[in-house]
Amino acid sequence: MRSTPSVLTAALTGLAPAVWGSTYLVTTELLPPDRPLLATTLRALPGGLVLLTLGRRLPAGIWWWRAPVLGVLNIGAFNFLLFVAAYRLPGGIAAVIMSAQPMFVVVLAALFLGERIRALHALACVLGAGGVVLLVFKGTGSPDAPGVLAAVGGALCMASGITLTKRWGRPEGVSLLTFTGWQLTAGGLVLLPFWLSLEDLPDRVTRSNVFGFAYLITLGAVLSYVVWFRGIERLPAVAVSFLALGSPVMAALLGYLLKDQRLSALQIAGMAVIFLAVLLGGPRPPRTKRAPAPAAAPRPLTASGETK
Repeated sequence: MRSTPSVLTAALTGLAPAVWGSTYLVTTELLPPDRPLLATTLRALPGGLVLLTLGRRLPAGIWWWRAPVLGVLNIGAFNFLLFVAAYRLPGGIAAVIMSAQPMFVVVLAALFLGERIRALHALACVLGAGGVVLLVFKGTGSPDAPGVLAAVGGALCMASGITLTKRWGRPEGVSLLTFTGWQLTAGGLVLLPFWLSLEDLPDRVTRSNVFGFAYLITLGAVLSYVVWFRGIERLPAVAVSFLALGSPVMAALLGYLLKDQRLSALQIAGMAVIFLAVLLGGPRPPRTKRAPAPAAAPRPLTASGETK
């Protein structure tokens, strides 16, 4: 199931956070306003149910509790806490706190996966957090304690989800699509009661709303999470965690390209620093072992038994 880490695998895995970086734009431009739980629940649950129907296989044995745990950490609780933090914290502080996620993965991977903590990873963590600060921090308002706790909780959820997904792997004989369907369904079911109790249905649904929901369900959930879980299988957990820093970069780029938002010199510098952090924290190419020198051919013996 695991293969040698490669640049191609890392690039493909990085597409998932890039797609997630478009969620903010899709939510604000195409979805009904002030419905974060509706958006998050519909993003996860329909796609998960479709994948379950196609796979025709439910979790068995220990996966009856493992699959829901992963679904809550990777999708349900993570997205809920992310929205809480985004609504309660000003000026991109939520994104700054969430950028601590690779630091949590470095520690968790050392404890549960046996991955070594390298000085290069520590440097990449500092650069990644600093790059996000330059990219999104506006310096307005004061931190809200529940919002800060939600952001820290979201970062811990994502870090724990990456680590446990790597540690437990995928059940033998279960396809990646079915494995993703288990988690999307579990995450959506966890969010469902919060949505039903805290939000109401929109008065009307427009064509733009339908297109936005379709985007979130297909590209924003099913396809992106399949790619994400595939990357976790094939790459070191720490390398995957740094790829998640691409999400705020994509959000900033889309704002610049589609909403005429300006990028300051500090924001451009932040993107460059994040890119450097991803390179430093990414998978290392395998070291090539030198072939042993050929043994010297034995010298022929003379008639007296001595070598020439």
